[in-house]
Order: sequence, then structure tokens, then C-alpha cells
Amino acid sequence: MSDKIMAILAYLILVCFLAVLVWHVPRLDLGAIVLLTLILAGIDTAQVMRSHDKAAHDETGPKPDA
Repeated sequence: MSDKIMAILAYLILVCFLAVLVWHVPRLDLGAIVLLTLILAGIDTAQVMRSHDKAAHDETGPKPDA
């Protein structure tokens, strides 16, 4: 659960940082790059959060020899 909170917090910090950048440098091309960055980071964050859910419930690791 703390992994999800940290991932969301990191994404929100990135959003705030980039929002300040766009606020102080209001250029259309910069806004497009920031939007693309936020979309890609959001997709990556969602995928990482989903993969942690599957790993916690899936026991597919190597099995010890008996």
C-alpha cells in the first residue's frame, strides 16, 4: 500500500513542478511536451502499480527442489 502512495506522491510532485515551469514559460510547444511527458509518466505509473498488485498475489517464483 505504501508503494502506491509513494508512486502517486511522486507523480503529483512531477505535475506540480511541470505546472510551475509552464506557468513561468507560457509557450505552446513547451506545453505540448509537458503534456506528453505527463501522459507517459501517468501510463508508466499505472503500469508499475498494476504489476506490484499482480506480484503480491502471484506465487510464480522458483520452486525449491524436494
